[in-house]
Amino acid sequence: MNYEAINLPAVLAEVTAAFQRYEQALVGNDIAVLDELFWHDERTVRLGAGENLYGIAAIRAFRAARPAAGLDRQLRNTVITTFGTDFAVCSTEFTRVGSERIGRQQQSWARLPEGWRIVAAQVSLMTA
Repeated sequence: MNYEAINLPAVLAEVTAAFQRYEQALVGNDIAVLDELFWHDERTVRLGAGENLYGIAAIRAFRAARPAAGLDRQLRNTVITTFGTDFAVCSTEFTRVGSERIGRQQQSWARLPEGWRIVAAQVSLMTA
């Protein structure tokens, strides 16, 4: 691995912008943008706090059925690391008002012909 290719400034800026766009869409329940930012493939995986979703169809169905209330959250300890020009990992913790649990989210992003897309994601919750 060429360590000089880790967190190339232009690539890091692109992935950070995509991550922030995803976060805005998530708390705003913008299902169209959330769908856009996931890889449209049956190999896409999203392991959630209470669900295991395999394939874009399952992820879409989950998003369509999810309640739109209570989505606001505060991020902390966000780490975005890019490897070369086509792959990145985004990890963050989140908290929600009224909850004592700490959420954790990790996403693997790949640059595809249509742009940066989440190819795998995991969300979990733990007691503070």
